Amino acid sequence: MSRDFVGALLQLNAEKGVSREQLIRTVEDAIQSAYRRTPGDEDIHVRIDAESGKVRVFRARDVVDEVEDPTTQMTVAEAQAVQAGAQVGDLVETEQLDQEAFGRIHAQTAKQVVLQRLHEAERNVVFDQYASREGELITGTVSRVEPRAIILDVGKAEAILATTEQSPLEHYRIGQNVKAFVLEVRRSAKGPQIYVSRTHKGFLRRLFELEVPEIHGGTVEIKAIAREAGSRSKVAVASRQQGLDPVGATVGQRGARVQAVVAELGGEKIDVIEWSEDASTFVAKALSPAQVIEVRIDEEHRIANVVVPERMLSLAIGREGQNARLAAKLTGWRIDIRSDVSVAEAAKVEAAQVAAATAEPEPAVAAEAPLGPGEAVAPTSSSVTEPEAPAPPKRRKAARKKESTESAVDSTAIAGEVSS
Repeated sequence: MSRDFVGALLQLNAEKGVSREQLIRTVEDAIQSAYRRTPGDEDIHVRIDAESGKVRVFRARDVVDEVEDPTTQMTVAEAQAVQAGAQVGDLVETEQLDQEAFGRIHAQTAKQVVLQRLHEAERNVVFDQYASREGELITGTVSRVEPRAIILDVGKAEAILATTEQSPLEHYRIGQNVKAFVLEVRRSAKGPQIYVSRTHKGFLRRLFELEVPEIHGGTVEIKAIAREAGSRSKVAVASRQQGLDPVGATVGQRGARVQAVVAELGGEKIDVIEWSEDASTFVAKALSPAQVIEVRIDEEHRIANVVVPERMLSLAIGREGQNARLAAKLTGWRIDIRSDVSVAEAAKVEAAQVAAATAEPEPAVAAEAPLGPGEAVAPTSSSVTEPEAPAPPKRRKAARKKESTESAVDSTAIAGEVSS
């Protein structure tokens, strides 16, 4: 029976991947819990020999200074009466029990506890196995396609590839092998939940490590990555070995290495540029394939003012500003792009404004005619004379009476002249 027990432990070790020591502790705790469910048996302990499989059941208590629970604790004096030299913190065995006392009810209880603990131990082993792979690549097979995620079978667990972590260029089918980047591993009642991504920039980094031996070996280092998954990415690389071209090593002969990465990403465009400690040089290279005439760095506001040829302006900005946006993410600088023509025109306008502001206007001099005899010099300051006071108005009635009288006199005179 003991040999059968050891054989079962070895089989579980092979199937579940749980260590032998952990399996033995699990069975000990299960049998121990089954015993302790009976009142008065709270001090029962179980020990299993890993080599022979022999089970030993005994009563034991903890040695303490002050007893709080007499069913599981004893004083130093009581312990020394049973075992000489016992001290505080020791576990002193008080009675050896027969295994026959372990009845059928205890066995059923122990079985349930063992199965439960085994499932927990198995989940912990799987969790530890995948938790150590966070930040690495994992390969799985598409097992289910759900509305919000793709479920990948990665062996002893399932990985969740959410819709937000999928490239818009890719489509998946059942049974397809998919590489993904492990974002996070969480514990759950059903086992570890593995969240993976194909849009994370770490996924692009791991792919380059697979395809470029220099990056995997450390002679070429990826300094920065800016990525818009499914569309375009920029990768800045630097060499740790003198004389080694980092861009050439990353791209490979005739672009074979970078094309392998592009194929894995479903046709996503990748720009590989050389990293530089000089900010202006790095910004100029980050705007590749556009040519740059000048880069002026504003350290205080973290702005890079870039001048490009007029014909390269649209290429430097990119479709919907993508090239400039990726360059800004890659370098960490805010990039302001202008053409050489607009910069020249702005310089002319500014120069004209400066010239107009600095020019001093000449004072105007009025020509004076020579003075004639008897003429006096006009005063320089204009004098204001008071207007004459208007005459008091006449009464309307008197004016009308006089007017009518004059009219009557005039008509009488005219009539006399006619009669004569």
